Amino acid sequence: MDLGFKGKVALVTGAGSQIGFGKTIALLLAKEGCDAIAITDINLDDAKLTAEAVKAAGCKSIAVKSDVTNKAEVQEMVKQVVAEYGKIDMLFNVAGAILGGGPLEEQSEDLWNKEVGLNLYGTMLVSQAVLPHMKKQNSGVIVNIGSGSTHMYSHGVSTYAMAKGAIDIFTKQLATVEARTGIRVNCVAPGPSPTNFIKAPDKQAVIDMLAKQIPMGRGATPADIANAAVFFASDISGYITGQVLHISGGSVL
Repeated sequence: MDLGFKGKVALVTGAGSQIGFGKTIALLLAKEGCDAIAITDINLDDAKLTAEAVKAAGCKSIAVKSDVTNKAEVQEMVKQVVAEYGKIDMLFNVAGAILGGGPLEEQSEDLWNKEVGLNLYGTMLVSQAVLPHMKKQNSGVIVNIGSGSTHMYSHGVSTYAMAKGAIDIFTKQLATVEARTGIRVNCVAPGPSPTNFIKAPDKQAVIDMLAKQIPMGRGATPADIANAAVFFASDISGYITGQVLHISGGSVL
């Protein structure tokens, strides 16, 4: 099936992790015929690793360092991508992290600011920088990465979950505003997955423990998330916008 990626340019943020969603999304885009994929991460060396993997898959790619919480860096990163490839057709807002937790009375305001900045404002800043380029061509797709944690309340008071809840609202608002400009905006909300979001050395052991509460009995894989994200970016979902799709094995219904 032709997903409509021929001649398209994608930008994937937070794609430096070698076990994360961003790299898997980029490799799937390359496999499905995307013309060029820009890889960004706060760690340039990691971004270069992913870009090399994308090129090995037969797709053009560059790595650009960017802290998504820094507006000037974001603007410069988008400027570099457009200078290299002339346009941005697809944006995947993957950058994010779980920075803390614990009892509310022990949480710091500084941590709240950092977590909201990375998980909410980062997505907003990159989208803000890319939108003018998409509007010039009267087309574009933005895929945000949310989280199933927005519906999991027994894990405690989590700024991460609250920031991701705001991503759901941001997705719907931006999709509505830009619907007539040819720009679609959707969100993929992963369930637990053995990525670097889990800080424990044995990430799979944590997932196996959490899987006991998941109806399908397993955690999400990066491929599960990439499949959904690439679907939202493809032509076959051309009449879908403003949606939050939970990829969670039935843990969020």
